[in-house]
Amino acid sequence: MKRFPLHIALGFWAIVTAFPLLWAVTSSFKSDAEILTSPWTVPSEVRWENFSRAWNEASIGQYFLNSVIVVGGALFLTMLVGGLAAYTLARYRFPGNRFVYYLFVTSQFFPTFLALVPLFFTVEQMGLLGTKLGLILVYATFATPFTIFFLHAFFRTLPSAIAEAAFIDGCTHWGVFFRVMLPMARPGLVSVAIFNFLGLWNQYLLPLVLNPDPENYVLAQGLAALSTSQGYQSDWSGLFAGLTIAMLPVLLAYVCFQRYIQAGATAGAVK
Repeated sequence: MKRFPLHIALGFWAIVTAFPLLWAVTSSFKSDAEILTSPWTVPSEVRWENFSRAWNEASIGQYFLNSVIVVGGALFLTMLVGGLAAYTLARYRFPGNRFVYYLFVTSQFFPTFLALVPLFFTVEQMGLLGTKLGLILVYATFATPFTIFFLHAFFRTLPSAIAEAAFIDGCTHWGVFFRVMLPMARPGLVSVAIFNFLGLWNQYLLPLVLNPDPENYVLAQGLAALSTSQGYQSDWSGLFAGLTIAMLPVLLAYVCFQRYIQAGATAGAVK
């Protein structure tokens, strides 16, 4: 009975959080007239053509592909560099180890918008302004400090005896990392990969400044442009279909990897 008020509060919060998502998904199957006249009812007829129109005519398909390329490339680079750096800082002692670690940690508190102007000129001088490669490198740069911070504590909890046994068997440092430590750290790797994916997939400020080419718009930029154009055209069903398409990868990622997120979020805190 003591937890009953807490359960009530959590249930209310779940309803408040889930209702806008369910309303957007339901509206994506309606006609424009139904959205305006009957916003709280279920659709009288499922209209799959809304998704087809948003995917093709509103270029959501192209924006979706651009996001997959940019986020996928940035995530791969972030996990590779962040994993190597976190493992090195957690398992090896060398002069400046703590300084480097805390430098990465404190960089997370630097506001992104303060770096936009110098970042814009840096990317422009490198010839990467408005390119997917430029966004990949910038995304990876901003996501790496959190990855190192998260995985550093996780790698420190792994038993040293297994790594020492691998060295005795003739395994190299690279072999120990890729063949021993990475498989053992899988819950933490999956957890931080999901967190990075959610943050990068929903990123809007960085591509808004560094990606002015409409051909290379990521999904967040495309949805902003779609909300403007579809609002003038009164194509509300197409807009809600585009929003639903953008939400699906995030929801699927959480549903599929929920177990790893919960395991990884606590495994690094207990030794």
